[in-house]
Amino acid sequence: MKISYLNLKKQWISERKSLLDIIDKVFSSGKYVGVNCDHVVRLEKNISKFLKVKHSVSLNSGTDALTLALYAVGVKKGDEVITTSNSFIASAGSIIHLGAKPVFADVLPDQNMNPEKIERLITKKTKAIMPVHLTGRSCDMSSIMKIARKHNIEVIEDCAQAFGSKFNGKFCGTFGSIGCFSTHPLKNFNALGDGGFIVTKNSKIYDRISKLRNHGLKTRDKAEFAGHNSRLDNVQAAILNFRLKKINKIFKRRRENAMFYIKNLNHKFIFCPPERKNEYNTYHLFIIQVPKRNNLRKYLLKKGIETYIHYPIPIHKQKIFNGKPSGINLHVTETQANNILSLPIHEGLTKKQLLYVINSINSFYK
Repeated sequence: MKISYLNLKKQWISERKSLLDIIDKVFSSGKYVGVNCDHVVRLEKNISKFLKVKHSVSLNSGTDALTLALYAVGVKKGDEVITTSNSFIASAGSIIHLGAKPVFADVLPDQNMNPEKIERLITKKTKAIMPVHLTGRSCDMSSIMKIARKHNIEVIEDCAQAFGSKFNGKFCGTFGSIGCFSTHPLKNFNALGDGGFIVTKNSKIYDRISKLRNHGLKTRDKAEFAGHNSRLDNVQAAILNFRLKKINKIFKRRRENAMFYIKNLNHKFIFCPPERKNEYNTYHLFIIQVPKRNNLRKYLLKKGIETYIHYPIPIHKQKIFNGKPSGINLHVTETQANNILSLPIHEGLTKKQLLYVINSINSFYK
């Protein structure tokens, strides 16, 4: 049996007729790019309604969402932003692009930011905290927000992997000043190219980012400041409007797949972070932590099972940092990097395929 990690081809086949009709109508309209295009405006309204937040701004990527969010709350050269190292490079990259310094907090067993590690990292230069809701699992936002309020620090949520996830019944991205999302094709809520958006309840931030994404323009010919070209195009917006209607079914299926893994994998050798009662996780990724990870991955590949590692090299170990920054203990992050393995979790998997993956992993450890 061959089991692919992704299901993008299968997704396209199932939606091909509908999407070709939608794309044809957009191209026939002659309206391709612009913040006032019909599908773009509709998408922003739909996202705000779905996440129960006042404002949303569509953008051309999750990376630009993070960058513009940090800029909008005043992060500048010399500032510090506390985040985590076990994320995609864009989390820290957006901080670096503004001339600020990422300061890394260690994580919990579930791979998310450990709130107990935050306060000791706060200095006079700390401008923001950027929790990353990794894998579609919410960070402990109650504790993080308590610390942020105590020290009067902005919170920018990296929700690239967590659209639709909740903590205490509230959507990720709606706790801090700004929530930043990606609609890259690999995400649960995905376009057919790069895309992203921010959400906020702050009208001034909304106005600032709305202009920042469009060259700083107030009108077609009047610029208030030098901005960026970070708009989402009308075609991707139309695709996202279509897929948003089906997103709850995708969440349901991924959650069912995750629970099936958790129930049947051998927990003597395999650690699967449990879902707490106050969480609703959407499982963009399903990551197990195991001994002999590399050997297991080779074994699964021989059996036709494709897996990934998110992420084998923590950001602080990347070349841009010239090795581990001094004075930072990221023991849990570094240990997890050697033990984590991402299993197929997409909504196209059958129970037979899931059982094949489970039995293959369990048999390896026998």
